[in-house]
Amino acid sequence: MLTPDIRRICGRPRRRGFAAPRAGFLAAGFAAIIVASASLVHAGTTITTRSYGISGMTCPHAAWYETFLTKVCWSCVFPIKVMGVTMNIFGQGEVPRGAADSILCHCDDVLGIPSLGVTAGFWQPSRLIEVVRQPYCMVSLPGADVDGDRRPDSGMKMFDGGLTWGGHRSTEQSASDKTFYNVHYWTFPLLTLLEIFTNSHCLDGGYKSMDLLYMSELDPTWNEDELMFFANPEMALFANPLGMAMCAADCLTTSAGDRPLESLFWCAGCWGNLYPLTGNVASEASAPRDTSLLAARIVAKLHRMGLAWKTYGNDNLCRGNVFPMIPKQQYRMSMMFPAPEADGRLAGKPNKPGNDNMNPDYRCCHYLGDSPFTWGEWRTKPGVGEDYVYMLWRYTDCCLQ
Repeated sequence: MLTPDIRRICGRPRRRGFAAPRAGFLAAGFAAIIVASASLVHAGTTITTRSYGISGMTCPHAAWYETFLTKVCWSCVFPIKVMGVTMNIFGQGEVPRGAADSILCHCDDVLGIPSLGVTAGFWQPSRLIEVVRQPYCMVSLPGADVDGDRRPDSGMKMFDGGLTWGGHRSTEQSASDKTFYNVHYWTFPLLTLLEIFTNSHCLDGGYKSMDLLYMSELDPTWNEDELMFFANPEMALFANPLGMAMCAADCLTTSAGDRPLESLFWCAGCWGNLYPLTGNVASEASAPRDTSLLAARIVAKLHRMGLAWKTYGNDNLCRGNVFPMIPKQQYRMSMMFPAPEADGRLAGKPNKPGNDNMNPDYRCCHYLGDSPFTWGEWRTKPGVGEDYVYMLWRYTDCCLQ
């Protein structure tokens, strides 16, 4: 459990509830709670890195108490929508198309008795996605390498199936280079951990602590495109030049600052094609772009498996529902390691001029498929900065009671 450690660092915030007088008052109160949460974390910490593995370079570990709390993009919680009133004081994108537009709502309690409430929608930090080279390297944990016997010289195949050692590799036989990474998918209900928000219908799927949900090392379909075809035969329709060409429209949309096109569900904007849903990318692009694509693929893969749900819309106010194709407008991402997009010392404020983490347009989170030239093409460090951690923000509509 992470809660005791977080409480030692941040103190124990008092629980806050919501009444239901007027929409403007509710939205303002909700916004004040989120903005005030930035003051719970220490303001003056800097990023430190510890390393484990071969030569101390293959499995870096960022001191996550310093990174994952002080470098959270708190302004990414906005826009907030309460009883149909939208507040977007930091200009961090928009609510998804099809978000709940009703004012009143009701959900059944444990006894099956309907309970009246008001609608609310907001972005919440929901998951952490690690994209790493070394199998079983947990850069978000102090233990880091959870299987220290795995080494490239101990029979592990580098790029040809089995437990694959990831990274970028130049190939002489084919027209493009090849990239592969291992991916770990963690629950990270930060608002629940900090006890900023406690309404049961708005909690992150009932999760109350950081927990590991998925490891690509245990999934044989993550390494083999042919094996994944039998699980997702629709990939034959989209993993081809025509499908890639259609993704250009999604890239232009996200680069212009608009929401992704959900009709092109097989596209990840400027990052490439979501299919096949494996860790293999035929690409000569940058590491931020490739690792972002693999993070998006794992979300799409879990939706396809029924393990990730749609959490916005009038039909999802009481609980999320299975949605087999990824609702791209439901998600935004923010890089946490090796170079965080945000500076959590002042919620919604850009990093100071001269800071190498600074975004040109002062955003600290981005939609799936947003061009890395606008948020992170430069966010890589040789050696200790070639593994990546992204915070996944998920838009949630819920019924405040």
